[in-house]
Amino acid sequence: MNLSELGDRICILGPSNSGKSTLADAIARKRNLEAVYLDQLFHLPNTDWEQRPRPEFIALHNAAIERERWVMDGNYAFCMPQRFRRATGLIVLDVSTITSLLRYFRRTLFEKERRGALAGGRDSVKWDMIHHITVATPKNRDRYRAIFDEFGAAKVQLSSLRAIKECFQQWDLTR
Repeated sequence: MNLSELGDRICILGPSNSGKSTLADAIARKRNLEAVYLDQLFHLPNTDWEQRPRPEFIALHNAAIERERWVMDGNYAFCMPQRFRRATGLIVLDVSTITSLLRYFRRTLFEKERRGALAGGRDSVKWDMIHHITVATPKNRDRYRAIFDEFGAAKVQLSSLRAIKECFQQWDLTR
């Protein structure tokens, strides 16, 4: 599929640490779209990933999806319906649990700056996140597959790091 076929409002879903933010940033730069990182909307800046009150997050989310041109990374199932009503394209990353876990350790231990990072925050290894990646995320795989199957517009599923790398090459994206 050609990148332009995904339209001007693209959702990127997938497990934590699968590369959603990196892909969103690359697509945003290539297509001149606004990159919206849902983790930044869900968490308060200058904190250690402290959550915003849910109504505040939903208001920020809904304002972002009303814009005309965006690529949005993140899941947050409770606000997917309104996001999908506005989306023109969907990309689902479906990397393995071990890949997500290894990327999490690399990101928290070695990367000082990354796309989608929380302003003023510092990534650090957290047991809650390890639990989320190893226990909660695998349970979401069936939900992501169902979402992908039901989505009525242009869509792409990338099921490995190799497939993601090939997609970067095919769409002429830069990291």
